[in-house]
Amino acid sequence: MHFVDAKTALTTHNGLNIYRGCAHGCVYCDSRSACYQFTHPFEDIEVKQNAPALLAALLPKKRKKIVISTGSMSDPYQPCEKELKLTRQFLEIVDRYGFGASVITKSDLVLRDIDLFDSINKKAKSVLQMSLTVADEGLSRILEPNVCPSARRFEVLKAFQARGIPTVVWMTPILPFLSDTEENIRTLLDWCFDAGVKGIVCWNAGMTLRSGDREYYYRALDRHFPGLSETYRLRFGDAYEVNSPDNAKLMQIFHTECEKRGVLHDPEDCFRYIAALPDRQLRLSLFEP
Repeated sequence: MHFVDAKTALTTHNGLNIYRGCAHGCVYCDSRSACYQFTHPFEDIEVKQNAPALLAALLPKKRKKIVISTGSMSDPYQPCEKELKLTRQFLEIVDRYGFGASVITKSDLVLRDIDLFDSINKKAKSVLQMSLTVADEGLSRILEPNVCPSARRFEVLKAFQARGIPTVVWMTPILPFLSDTEENIRTLLDWCFDAGVKGIVCWNAGMTLRSGDREYYYRALDRHFPGLSETYRLRFGDAYEVNSPDNAKLMQIFHTECEKRGVLHDPEDCFRYIAALPDRQLRLSLFEP
């Protein structure tokens, strides 16, 4: 872990990445890709120590309330956050100035800050975006070794549901020949429906691979599933989009089941929902005496 000072608070898409790099060790992580130009080892977390201060200086100047997101590049609730509490500071600042917040994570550490999610949601809007990729705990321990298994993340979703805080699930990636089974898809969907998620992001029953990410993933396959990387090479070559042979069948199940339950299942619809703030006057009538 090392500390740097950020130059700006928000990206052009109203995003904030406090950490760069990750300690979760997920074998499929796209953020390892060479195109992101990491100049330090991925596990040596770069901490943007002044990010909350920059945000606190910026928000009072904004004329329009927006939803500010964090976690698109690196998980904001990785182990160092337990001590540093920079993500909590981010939420406190958003709460103080009446903005909305959206967080993408796969860590149960987010439960620590459920009080702030609750407060933000009553004033504006908060959304927990949780990654669920594989239901089987044994496989999850291999693919996502340093983070809680998906069953625990389901419990987190239920805790947010109990508070009335909206949630969206990222059911991606689905790994060909590993997690691309009907049983896995249906189990993840059942958890999502039980937890009352507003939407599920899933482009295909597949994944993406590119330079940097691909080599790391194949080394993991060689360690845990000998011969499988060769299957990938023969079938997919250097393709960026790598879809399951059962992609059409699995996606039909996904879209049909979501449609039945009124759950958003087009990624763009999910993103519009996350970014949209409710009418302020309606909020005031609901939550102010």
